[in-house]
Amino acid sequence: MVFKRRDRRPIWQAVADFFWPRGGWTRAARYVKHRLHRLPDPPHRIARGIFAGVMVTFSPLFGFHFLLAAGAAWVMRGNILAALLATFVGNPLTFVPIGVVSLQLGHFLMGRHAPFGHEVQRSLGGKFVDAGRDLQHNIWSIFTGESADWSHLTLFYDEVFLPYLVGGIVAGLIAGTIAYYLALPVIQAYQNRRKGALKAKWAAIREKAAQKADAKKKQD
Repeated sequence: MVFKRRDRRPIWQAVADFFWPRGGWTRAARYVKHRLHRLPDPPHRIARGIFAGVMVTFSPLFGFHFLLAAGAAWVMRGNILAALLATFVGNPLTFVPIGVVSLQLGHFLMGRHAPFGHEVQRSLGGKFVDAGRDLQHNIWSIFTGESADWSHLTLFYDEVFLPYLVGGIVAGLIAGTIAYYLALPVIQAYQNRRKGALKAKWAAIREKAAQKADAKKKQD
């Protein structure tokens, strides 16, 4: 395969690269920025894709961000590749602040008490653990005949997932809109500069060809 790695990374290396890419997050961010600038599409379509990608990173549906970003970009007639690249906003360095903002905003919009500081981490961590144990127990109960217990999963949905979803929609729309209006003029300026550079390059090539033709005529 053309894009298959020649050297297979061990699992621990793949996990380490996920949390800290080779070259660091700054280099990874520069790469994403470079790819976004060079996409062959009008600036407004690329900016729509960026809006979609940034927006879905505030969704609690982890593992489906790529699909959600592509679907949102398709609906808005934005650039799908730009949407996929923009999901880079959601990474191991930003998942925690994004989650805290979405969760607290969701609790606020739903008129509930929003945990703060260390209370957020303790509340979230405990509910994730309890929900995971419930899920594991209920799967095993299919084979063992034990009674299924959905209490912690119900609590997780009510106190974590639903507020996260509600707050994430609002926060995602705000962040996506900001990203759209920041990206649009930058992409327009880059494409205009690139078009000017290409025109100058072709003009230089044509001028050089014309000079060679004139020189050949004089020799003849």
